Amino acid sequence: MSHQELLVMDSVSKKYGGKDKALDGVSVSIEKGQFVSIIGSSGAGKSTMLRCVNRLIDPSEGSIKFDGKPLLSLKKRELRHARRRISMIFQHYNLVSRSTAIENVLQGRLGYKSSLAGVLGLYSEDEKMLAFETLHRLGMEDFAYRRCDQLSGGQKQRVGIARALVQEPLLMLADEPIASLDPKGSRIIMEHLRSVVDDLGIACLVNLHQVDYAIEFSDRILGLKNGKLVFDGTPNELDAKAIAYIYGTTYVKEQVNRNHYTHERVEVADVVGVAS
Repeated sequence: MSHQELLVMDSVSKKYGGKDKALDGVSVSIEKGQFVSIIGSSGAGKSTMLRCVNRLIDPSEGSIKFDGKPLLSLKKRELRHARRRISMIFQHYNLVSRSTAIENVLQGRLGYKSSLAGVLGLYSEDEKMLAFETLHRLGMEDFAYRRCDQLSGGQKQRVGIARALVQEPLLMLADEPIASLDPKGSRIIMEHLRSVVDDLGIACLVNLHQVDYAIEFSDRILGLKNGKLVFDGTPNELDAKAIAYIYGTTYVKEQVNRNHYTHERVEVADVVGVAS
């Protein structure tokens, strides 16, 4: 399979005010069908990076290309078209609580609608079929007519993924999609995200606090520290020293393999510069 660049960020920075940059000269390219996790401490710039990609915020410096188009120079109509192919999954779901699961999923088609059709909720039979098929893919078909305020957190997030998928995106952005979920729900969500990347060839760029999930599910991991990209590699390359450097703290990894207990501890002082 040939490698095709889908997203290219070149020296992207974002400054909100003050002296420090929330994002500082980040350059990275994402390929079609690639699952990429972003890790780093709170405030490292993970959410800012995602919001620059879909232009919820505009970078202060740098350039972004998406599917060959210069994203930052797109005007209103062109930007709307580009955003159809960039879907977003949120930590707190961003669903309409009083609406049913299927109604929330169909909102993923609004980018393809006129304002009037969107307000009136006019969807084609093909769009309704796509919404039901997507809920089925995520094991949520039995909850299609359940109001979202009656769903569990994990079920709400699956509705959020379904809404993102009916946009027929080339790229899914996921901002801490499992931060509000218990371990069982978190694993289900990560398995679904990995599955749609593999089955549909969609690229996924996901912010995670859970390093172990990043290692297990990703093709590639990006590490942000103080707004800078300090790690870009495969899960196998993300060793204890790199993790300690990214998070600026001691990394303790404990594993139980059969009857053997291993305990690895790395001090930050030992590893400064490892991932630079």
